[in-house]
Amino acid sequence: MSHPTFLGMPPFPEAAKEALANTQQRANLAKATATIRDKRARAVAEMPDWEHLRLAGAAVKDTVLTRLPELLEQLEERVTAAGGVVHWAADAAQANAIVADIVKAHDGREVVKVKSMATQEIELNNALAAHGIDVWETDLAELIVQLGHDLPSHILVPAIHRNRSEIRDIFVEEMGKVGRPAPDGIGDEPAALAEAARLHLREKFLRAKVAVSGGNFAIAETGTVVVLESEGNGRMCLTLPQVLVTVLGIEKLLPTWADLEVFMQLLPRSSTAERMNPYTSMWTGVTPGDGPQEFHLVLLDNGRTGTLADPTGRQALRCIRCSACLNVCPVYERTGGRAYGSAYPGPIGAILTPQLRGINQHPVDAQTASLPFASSLCGACFEVCPVRIDIPDVLVHLRAKVVEHKRGHLGTEGAVMAAMRATFTSPRRLGAAQRLGALGARVVGRRGRLRLRGPFWIRAWFGTRDLPAPPGQSFRAWWRKQHDRS
Repeated sequence: MSHPTFLGMPPFPEAAKEALANTQQRANLAKATATIRDKRARAVAEMPDWEHLRLAGAAVKDTVLTRLPELLEQLEERVTAAGGVVHWAADAAQANAIVADIVKAHDGREVVKVKSMATQEIELNNALAAHGIDVWETDLAELIVQLGHDLPSHILVPAIHRNRSEIRDIFVEEMGKVGRPAPDGIGDEPAALAEAARLHLREKFLRAKVAVSGGNFAIAETGTVVVLESEGNGRMCLTLPQVLVTVLGIEKLLPTWADLEVFMQLLPRSSTAERMNPYTSMWTGVTPGDGPQEFHLVLLDNGRTGTLADPTGRQALRCIRCSACLNVCPVYERTGGRAYGSAYPGPIGAILTPQLRGINQHPVDAQTASLPFASSLCGACFEVCPVRIDIPDVLVHLRAKVVEHKRGHLGTEGAVMAAMRATFTSPRRLGAAQRLGALGARVVGRRGRLRLRGPFWIRAWFGTRDLPAPPGQSFRAWWRKQHDRS
């Protein structure tokens, strides 16, 4: 089953313009984000020490980034000692190849999958499809996106841009093509839709030999991987199949078991506005006779080491994928997540994706370079971030990088600026430019404004800007005449 991809998406301004024209999507997003915002605010208000928890979460994650090589080696040692196998993946291609080889080694033709941002980032579903392996998303929202041949638009609620009526139509039209069809006469009540998904997925859970997951956290001290979820589909994937493969970003570590206590309070309230998430699954390697009898942990870099090298940008690696920043962002609420052209939408995507992909390429990737500008810098994202990522600060930092990189590889704007610099740093060249300007002033006469015609970039710049005509005589020329008279 082929899956849509973000590859080839236009720059954010173009994609946003198209998204703004989708009034149904805007209505769906406005209602959903407002509801989540209000619920989160109430859940957080119950915690008198919320700011202390935020500070603790940021401190723990900064410790991880400072000690990352040491903690990764410790995690590998503990997982291996518990019967698991650890693989290291430098990039998406390597990670996808590792997972594909594991599935094929067990004659797998299909896998069930726990919702995972890391596997979306590397586009694992498409990579496995290229090997003839079907991937079945088991999270309800991810299932909706997959059956709808769609792209996710939110970290926590990938189908947030869909309403109940649209979901019902997708189930009726698509479920029967890949498995058990939706019940006859199904309505759009949430309970009925959830039951249809449950019946559809049950046969896939019971049949699949291999499951793929991500991980919210991995504890270096014990080798334990932790997944938080709300529906129980993750628990099915993590217990029924014979083989479990977990793809984990290398920044997802926690040093000790005790550190998990901080995040078990921060994450549920920030994401689903719950005091405690319904399902918390933890596993350490392999337990004979209980759950998967083969466990593979794929540690994914894919640009994270490069991000770690940036003292300002590295704070993006604190992210625990709660999506709180999306729900308060006025830009995201109006454009939706697909306009960001990445598995990571919203404010966090605007700072994480450019760093993982690299914004110092030449030629500059227009879509990637546009993301740091997809923000009003209102600061609401920082106020709700449970690990205190200063997203506006990183956005400004990355914008400067984009501009500096473009300046280093001239282009039209860079060439104009370089010419201006050469002119203003040389008295001789400046004098020549002033004389040329005076000649232009005599041509313009009394009109007082220049109307320039030329290539598109000239019309685009001056179509909304006045260019006053140069004076007929420069100050330098006037001074010289006055001096000669004296």
